[in-house]
Parts: sequence; C-alpha cells; structure tokens
Amino acid sequence: MSDTYVECLVQARPSVPGKFLKVFLIALTVILVIGMFIVPPLSLPLFVLAIASGVGAYFANLFTDLEYEYLYLDKEIVIDKVMAKSRRKRVAAYGLDKVEILAPIKSYRLDSYSRRNNTKVKDYSIGEELQPDRRYVMYCEGGEKILLSPSEEMIKVMKNAAPRKVFSD
Repeated sequence: MSDTYVECLVQARPSVPGKFLKVFLIALTVILVIGMFIVPPLSLPLFVLAIASGVGAYFANLFTDLEYEYLYLDKEIVIDKVMAKSRRKRVAAYGLDKVEILAPIKSYRLDSYSRRNNTKVKDYSIGEELQPDRRYVMYCEGGEKILLSPSEEMIKVMKNAAPRKVFSD
C-alpha cells in the first residue's frame, strides 16, 4: 500500500476589527501601567484594569494570528488551526470518499453546487481574494462548503487519488 503524504501551511488574513482590538488593548495596557505611576492613589484599580486588558490583548493576539495547516494522508484531508504559532487545534478531517467536488473558487464546475440551500460555509483559506485567486471550494456530503487554499502539489496528489472529484481547471 502506498501512502501519500502532503502538508501545506497557509497564513490567514486577520480581520480589521481583530487587528483594531489587539492594538487598542495593547495601548490601553500601556496607558494604565503608566497611569499607575502617575496617580499613586489609584494604583490598585489601575493595576487590576491593566492586568485585565493585558490578558485581553493576549487572547486577541491568539485569535488574530491564525494559520491553517492542511495534511493529506492516504485519501484523508486533515485541517489544523495554529494560533499564534504556539497552539494547535484539530478543526476538521474529511475523507476523500465523502467529498463531492473540489474545484477552484471561480470554476464553472461549481455552478450546480452553488444553487444549493442550507449549506454550511467553513472558511479555512487565506481569507482574501488574490490575483490570481488560488482558493478552492470543497463540497462534502451533509451540505458543507469548505474554502481552502491548498498548494499545487496537494491538488495534484488529490487529483491522482480522485480524478472525477478534484479539478484544477
């Protein structure tokens, strides 16, 4: 049995509100720490607020610095979320036998699938449209639409495993 293994790591684009929240909480923490030294009678409440905003900034950084890792091993696609390059969480695993179609996001082959109602959209891609757009859409059984940004090598290997389901137009 020949096992094929390919992995791909993509950096997700952080949202504008997430960036703003992170910068705001960091600035608030700095201002509160400086305020502790300027106004000594209020140092305890300012210290508590500085700790709270610092913890908030940590978690805002954790959830805005995202990477997705796609692993393809023997007809199974595993998607992990890497948060701030320090924590890893398994997000999903899809068998290639459960995939209905995998094609580029602007492919004509997705026309019949795009008219479906009640599809759950899950975005594990880079989060933005680049030129040329390298994102792919994967429809799975059960009404799931998954957006991915796989490498050309991963598409090639998946196309060899399931040529009637994977398209690279």
